[in-house]
Amino acid sequence: MTTLIQDAIPGENKGAGLKKAKKVTRAYAIDLFLWSYMVLASWKIIYEKIFIGARYATFTWSQPLLAVGIGAVVALGLFFTRVSIGRAVSGLYESRPERTVLSEPYTILGYVLLVITFISGIFISQVSITEFLSSSGLHGARRIFTALFNPNFAIIEGALFAAIETIYMAFIATILALPMAFVIAFFAARNLMNGSKLTMVIYSLVRFFLNVSRSIEPLVWAIIFSVWVGIGPFAGMLALWLHSVSSLSKLYSEQIENISNGPIEAMTATGAHPIQVIWFGVVPQIVLPYLSFTIYRWDINVRMATVIGLVGGGGIGTMLMQYQGLAKWNEVGLLVIIIAAIVWIMDYLSSKIREAIK
Repeated sequence: MTTLIQDAIPGENKGAGLKKAKKVTRAYAIDLFLWSYMVLASWKIIYEKIFIGARYATFTWSQPLLAVGIGAVVALGLFFTRVSIGRAVSGLYESRPERTVLSEPYTILGYVLLVITFISGIFISQVSITEFLSSSGLHGARRIFTALFNPNFAIIEGALFAAIETIYMAFIATILALPMAFVIAFFAARNLMNGSKLTMVIYSLVRFFLNVSRSIEPLVWAIIFSVWVGIGPFAGMLALWLHSVSSLSKLYSEQIENISNGPIEAMTATGAHPIQVIWFGVVPQIVLPYLSFTIYRWDINVRMATVIGLVGGGGIGTMLMQYQGLAKWNEVGLLVIIIAAIVWIMDYLSSKIREAIK
């Protein structure tokens, strides 16, 4: 298709023609996706759940394929009308002064999509006001809340030691992640790595590693490390450390990409070594944001440390899991109070420190 357009549009119009062809292709792909989604959601949710009342609707892989086929036909039929959302998103419509954007047909179709998505979400999430207000459910919730607000202070000593363990675990994970994230961030910054194909390959690989490791929740990493090194604070610290490296590297690299290029260009023009450019041109611009991000990450790690303890990551989270499993809600109440106090103190301290270093 690209070759045909290049042949059909000579000279200077060739680039503009290619650009428009890409826009049209992208617009049709958007319409195809939206119409396929609308057909499938209307079929499985609106028709089968609401009109037929099927409690457990059957699903086969041929149904999405059929929805894509119907969506392709409908999208093609309406593509050159003002119902096409893809053309609106791609900027292929000419504005009409007599109508506002909110009254355009593609906007009205967007409203319909939003309503279908909301209804689908209600049914897929199995939202039930009846179950929420059932007498048995309210009785059970009242019993647990009553116990939580009557904490058992007999376990206060063990709970405080576990809380201290949690704070130290988060601190070590943050400190160990800091130098590694500092170095990786330079390889993950596009403005520093776009000099050659080799550096761009390194940039892509580093970004891929960061995205994959960051997309896996610390809870899952804690399970993996619990199997690897055994249940305890070490497994929890490793899980927090790995996730902190990925998250901090991303934040740091984005900060590098937003720095002023003036000092870098000036030093490069004088023939400075790349390391000198980074040390004297980049680092001074990112020190304060780095400190702010690191403190904020420590705050996050303390809160996460209480969660990963649920899967054997050590600290107060492990105590919480044990007492929760035994349905000892009075003890759980004390642990919840301590966790809330830690989170509140950390949030207060980190906000004060961030304000001080701005």
